Order: sequence, then C-alpha cells, then structure tokens
Amino acid sequence: MDYRVIPLSVKDMPKYWYNIQPDLPKPLPPPIDPLTREPVKLEKLEALFAKELVRQEVSLDRWISIPEEVREVYSLWRPTPLIRASRLERYLKTPAKIFYKHEGVSPPGSHKPNTAVAQAYFNMKEGIERLTTETGAGQWGSALAFGCMLFNVKCTIYMVKVSYNQKPYRRTLMRIWGAEVIPSPSSRTGFGRKILKEDPNNPGSLGIAISEAIEDALNTDKTKYSLGSVLNHVLIHQTIIGLEAKEQLKIVDEYPDYVIGCVGGGSNFSGIMWPFYYDVVSGKAEKDVEFIAVEPTACPTLTKGVYTYDHGDTARLTPLLKMYTLGHNFMPPPIHAGGLRYHGDAPTLCLLVKEGIVKPLAYNQVEVFEAATLFAKCEGILPAPETAHAIKAVIDIALECKKKNEEKVILFNMSGHGYFDMSAYESFLNGELKPYEYSDEDIKKSISILYDLYPWIKQLNH
Repeated sequence: MDYRVIPLSVKDMPKYWYNIQPDLPKPLPPPIDPLTREPVKLEKLEALFAKELVRQEVSLDRWISIPEEVREVYSLWRPTPLIRASRLERYLKTPAKIFYKHEGVSPPGSHKPNTAVAQAYFNMKEGIERLTTETGAGQWGSALAFGCMLFNVKCTIYMVKVSYNQKPYRRTLMRIWGAEVIPSPSSRTGFGRKILKEDPNNPGSLGIAISEAIEDALNTDKTKYSLGSVLNHVLIHQTIIGLEAKEQLKIVDEYPDYVIGCVGGGSNFSGIMWPFYYDVVSGKAEKDVEFIAVEPTACPTLTKGVYTYDHGDTARLTPLLKMYTLGHNFMPPPIHAGGLRYHGDAPTLCLLVKEGIVKPLAYNQVEVFEAATLFAKCEGILPAPETAHAIKAVIDIALECKKKNEEKVILFNMSGHGYFDMSAYESFLNGELKPYEYSDEDIKKSISILYDLYPWIKQLNH
C-alpha cells in the first residue's frame, strides 16, 4: 500500500522510554564538581531537579516506565504522524524515500512537550510549586508553560533577549498558559545585573539565561529548575519519537538508511535516533544506519568545538560536563534558529560523535532557509528554522542518491513548525539574512579562558 501519512493508534503509544546509557560504547564521563574536582554528589543535583529526574539522569535501566498521567496528556497529540515527503521526492527527482516525524502537531508546536509534560508531572508529585527555566527561540519555554499549566505548577521563564524581541508571539503563548516571561539578561538576578552593568545592550545567550534560571531556583523555596535539552533524563523522555517512528515504519515495511535531526543541545535528534541506535547495538537493525546531526555554522559545537569538560552556563553554576563546547562564555551571533544557539551539547551525543557513531554537519542560515522554503513549497508545511537544518541535510543526501541512483530511506525529525518564525522568513525573503560563520580564533579564545580558569581540566580529559 502506498502511504502518505502513517498513523499509529493511541493504544499503540509506547509505555516505556528508552535509556541509552547501558548501551553506550563506553561509560559516560560523570559530571564534575569544580570545587572538589570529584564526581558531583546526587544531593547537589537534587537541589536543582526533582529526585525522580535525578534518578533517571544516572539510571542504567534500559527501559523507564512512562506514568499513566503523562501518557494521558501525551494523547492530546500523540502518537504524532509519520509522513512521507513524496512531493519533495518528486521535485528532487530522487529515488530516495523521505519520511519525517511531525512533532509540530503538539499544542506548543514542537517536540519539547514530550519532556516538559514529564518534568512538570514529576515535580508536581514531589510538591514543587514553581519551575524556572531558560528558552531561546521559545519552543522550550512555551512547552514548559504548557506542561506546568496542566499540572498546576507555576512557571518562570528567562527568554534570551534577542529571541524575546524577534519572537513576540512565542512569549504571548507562554503568558496565555500562565507563565511569567522575563527577557535575559535581566535585573531580576544578581548575574543578570552583572551582565547588564558590563554591557547594557547585551543580546543574551542560552548560557546567560540558564544562569539566571538556576540562580532563581536555588534562592527560592519549593522551586526547582527545568532543562529542555542536554541532560540524560530530558533525552530519555524524547525517545517516544523514535519508538513511535519504528512502529510506523514497520507498517509500510521500511527501515531507515539515514536518521537525521538538527542539534542545539541534542534532544530532538537523540529522541529520534536513540531507538534506532538500540537496534544497531542489539543486532536488531535491518541494515546499516547512518546517524547525522546538523547544526549552524554560527554555533558549530560538534563540528568545530573542543571535547572537554565545561560548564553548561555562563555564570558557572552548573557542574562541569564532558562535551563538545565552544566555551561557556560563548556569545552567539543573532541567527534566527534561536533553539540552536548553545555553546555545548548533550554529553551522550558528544560521546557518540567522538566515537564516530554520529556524523555532525554544519550549514549557514541562508542555505538552511533556502531548504526550508523549498520544503514548504513542496510539502505545504513551514518548518521551524531549527528543523530546516535537518531538511538541508536531507535534500543534499536525496540529491546524492539521485546521482548514484540509490533507493535509500531517509528519516528525519520535523522538530517543530515555523509559524511563529514569520519575521525570520520575511528577513530571508528580503535578502537580509547573513551567512554567519563562527571563527576558529573566537573558539580558541573561549577555550583558552576555560583552561586558564581550570588548568586541571586537561588532565581530566585524559
């Protein structure tokens, strides 16, 4: 049967999330406390996160049960459709088959509520009354506002100032769902005031916004911090994407040669990729699979960054994580893919890149928007600027299949729609976007600051 949209019934929604940790090629380097230079004690993590989330963070259980209350909320939009991009295939004249998992059908319009709902639920169960977080483009912020509303938890969101101004409708959505939205850097926190004193026109970064959200959480009773990417428990919750996709591909008797996603912190890519990686390491994969992570040239963490221990935030409030990094004081160019403007990446993803299991690619925002508008003209759906990075890689691979006359199967994650990003598309259509590249010199400078601060990190790396 020739399917265009491949549905899955609610009764077939996964009951367990997949945890990659027991299947990694080598143990994940532990988070390090910079004061003791030892692995972080769980109590320190529990000062920030709900205990159940900390348990998931360090768990070596391969399968983690999804609570019924979370599955009930998921059923508002899950299972999400798997769609064959047949019109794009015809336009490209490629023999490749292109499938995408459409996470943009969720109420906030992205994959982010898969973990936001779960995190709000686990915090609510432990009596937490308020969550703080950061957001770049606003996809994560709107998802957490949505999740907190459903479980009656208050929500404070520090939104990167350049995105706060670029994407006013995202912040409107957060406010509709009851969240307090603050442009970062702000005068609300000590660290925000310090940044504004040094640079009153600072456009903000995810690293700064994370610092403000953490400072707020640590200084307020019955308040915890919530993170939308990078950490293991976040990526675990996202695996419902790939688990569903596997079942949907079975319906049409297909299996991917390529699994592709955009990367800022690593959550949507890992969400679709981890379950297929499990097939590979457990001997269940039907063929060799190539995993491709796509990022901006303006924030080339995986393609140009250094694999070393670094902080996840600018104020150095987080533990040190082993990851590819551009340096925690990285100040990104104001590209429109705000969700990808992060200096580091998920430690699990970074380990897989280091081991050669995941291949990273980087594109500039002009070629990315060209790919996005082509996709919209063929498929009718306008992708988020973040997702457009994956689409650029998909198109390149499909054209390569055309040259070689290879009927490969390409699967990518449509991590969100772009209907809150019209100003970005308007700028592209008007020829106003710049093809930003982040220089090697700037990276060297940032990393040298890190090593001057913690010279002993070099020993940890070995």
